[in-house]
Amino acid sequence: MIPARYSASRFPGKLMQDLNGKPVILRTYEATVATNLFDDVFVVTDSDIIYNEIVNNGGKAIMSIKDHDCGSDRIAEAIENMNVDVVINVQGDEPFTDKESLGKLIQVFKEDDKKNVDLASLMVHITDQDEINNPNTVKVIIDTFDFALYFSRSPIPYPRDETVDVKYYKHKGVYAFRKDALLDFYRLPMLTLEASEKLEQLRYLEYGKRIKMVETDVQGIEIDTPEDLERAKKVWK
Repeated sequence: MIPARYSASRFPGKLMQDLNGKPVILRTYEATVATNLFDDVFVVTDSDIIYNEIVNNGGKAIMSIKDHDCGSDRIAEAIENMNVDVVINVQGDEPFTDKESLGKLIQVFKEDDKKNVDLASLMVHITDQDEINNPNTVKVIIDTFDFALYFSRSPIPYPRDETVDVKYYKHKGVYAFRKDALLDFYRLPMLTLEASEKLEQLRYLEYGKRIKMVETDVQGIEIDTPEDLERAKKVWK
């Protein structure tokens, strides 16, 4: 069973902004349902506003019981007693969620007969130096088998030898989890790397979980700023 879940903050803010007639979170939910890839799709939130928006428009939502510091914890609480194998988490501010990229994540688990993969996630090749140096752009480096070695807000690898042809990858915050890996995350305390970088995916690496990275050409538009919203409105038209 492969359901999709969303994580949404108790501060609905940007997720409730209007995107050509509907809130961003509703657009994202509908786009994910429209892929027809999943057994079920829910919005997981601790916001009454978001919960009501989804339910009143015929969607499915789950209200968090506890307070959580990150999306993984919120989703883990929601699925703890569900009969599921793999959970896909799509960020609620990505209304241009595409079927091809999500399908690639699902395929990772279909091909993983020996269950060597705990998580799968997406990355995009980037070349713009400003983006590479931007701490709000999370970078990832991988091994020869496309497993994540590290995530950072800093440029990684550091280009000490500028003659080396290095490819930089931006991490897109779309995850596919095995249920056991997600529940382990929920139960294990934060360690120093996660605390320093403020990146929850580092907790998985610090505890030895294996994250398979999948390259995609789809950049999408994450709606973090008013400028992002205006760009999304133009693209939506």
